[in-house]
Amino acid sequence: MTSSVMERQAKVAGKTLNLSDIQGNVVRAYGHIGYFHARYLFFRINDPGNARAFLTRVAERVTNSAYADSKRNTRQTTSKASTNVAFTFAGLQAIELPAGSLMGFPQEFAAGMKKRMSILGDEGSSAPEHWDNIWQKEVHLWVSINGLSNADVEERYQWILRQNKDSGDGVELLSGHRGAAGEEDLMFQTGAILRDENGNPSGKEHFGYRDGISDPVFEGQPNAPDTVLGRGKLLAGDKWAPLAPGEFLLGHLDEAQEYPKAPMPRSLAQNGTFMVYRKLHQNVATFRRYLDDSAAQFEGSKEMLAAKFCGRWRDNGAPIVDAPDDAGKKCWDARFEAADAAEKRRMLTDFHYNDDIDGARCPMSGHLRRMNPRGSLEFGQKGAFNTPSALADRRRILRRGLPYGQSGPDTNDADDHGIIFMALNASIERQFEFVQQQWVNYGNDFKEGNDKEILLGNHTGEGKAVLQVEPGSGKPPHFLTKLPRFVECRGGDYFFVPGITALKMIAAGIVDPT
Repeated sequence: MTSSVMERQAKVAGKTLNLSDIQGNVVRAYGHIGYFHARYLFFRINDPGNARAFLTRVAERVTNSAYADSKRNTRQTTSKASTNVAFTFAGLQAIELPAGSLMGFPQEFAAGMKKRMSILGDEGSSAPEHWDNIWQKEVHLWVSINGLSNADVEERYQWILRQNKDSGDGVELLSGHRGAAGEEDLMFQTGAILRDENGNPSGKEHFGYRDGISDPVFEGQPNAPDTVLGRGKLLAGDKWAPLAPGEFLLGHLDEAQEYPKAPMPRSLAQNGTFMVYRKLHQNVATFRRYLDDSAAQFEGSKEMLAAKFCGRWRDNGAPIVDAPDDAGKKCWDARFEAADAAEKRRMLTDFHYNDDIDGARCPMSGHLRRMNPRGSLEFGQKGAFNTPSALADRRRILRRGLPYGQSGPDTNDADDHGIIFMALNASIERQFEFVQQQWVNYGNDFKEGNDKEILLGNHTGEGKAVLQVEPGSGKPPHFLTKLPRFVECRGGDYFFVPGITALKMIAAGIVDPT
């Protein structure tokens, strides 16, 4: 590691997390340990006593985050499959959590995703009446299984079903998931990493972009010092530091040096988090057709235009702010090819928009810029904040989940394919909902008026986005017009992911808010 890189990793006070008390897939994504296959199960609680007996059994095999510390645990010592558990607010009511504890949960979580549809822009084809049948029912409990293979996932699935039967069927597995063959009533939602032409994990989603490169880094993550560049918070002097853990974990201080709103007792919230689960259908055929048609009018290659949509090039994830055109991409690729693993990782994440305030490289409506504007909301006003990325640091979310379905060359929009999107944050309202409402479906913070984010915006076929050019270049901006909806919501809800101790308290029925 070069001295300049080390100097840009700001020293921060040491923070140790109790990884054994935090559910797996929170501190570090399961993809890092080869869990490329998943099933998501949704239950209704019919008998709270027997449901608690079921949870007591399952809790003994719930996966924690100890694997995130490679010095303590690696893939070789982890199970072939994981199990994790989360509750909707209705689920916590159904399992008879005390009213004093229920009253402490945030109002957006208590309301649930469906009732927040106007904030999320879930209208038109994304409206709840078009969601999978499972979401027309009241969901109480989410149980996820991730595994090294489909066989490993199947084995854990059968084990979970046996625990329910042996506990007196206190919970009911709900059907209603759509499938690739037109099914409407499947018993679970699957997810799996997409593979390239050689059968290797590609890390891409159905539009062809690499996913999950710049997930936030926060204090206490075992690998934070090595991964903080471009993934933490941007400080003065071009330095990066991990975000406060309270942005993602309850019971810890956040970026405001406050504890996130959480239920009582404190042990119920400690090391827990809130999860946003959304099944996002991708209209792959529409995307490909729109890209082809727009490329015919664009000054640059089709792949350069695709990179403008996202903020990254599709083949290797090169950030367009550092590889701004076809010629620049060739130079970036040459440096990337010659770099070692650590330098490659740095090149993919270590960037900001200080030299692209006008969006000439990464457009203001590009996906990457809208999801994490880094320090660019200062709009060139150097020193406006002690922390240049202050306006973005409290909007960050941890992204988890996997693609589902397949999308071959002849796919159409009716095929069942997309992303199981899961966002983890300490405040659904302040973090996920704000980004979805203000940065995805509205553009005023980016001086783009009503222009939505290009890929995820709830377009109606009438909207536009502007691809800016260098001021003074004499070139006109490029307009994307009549933007169709590339991504539709097919269902989801808000979940509370308790820490391991809290899960066992819920299962034992010993939560006491007094």
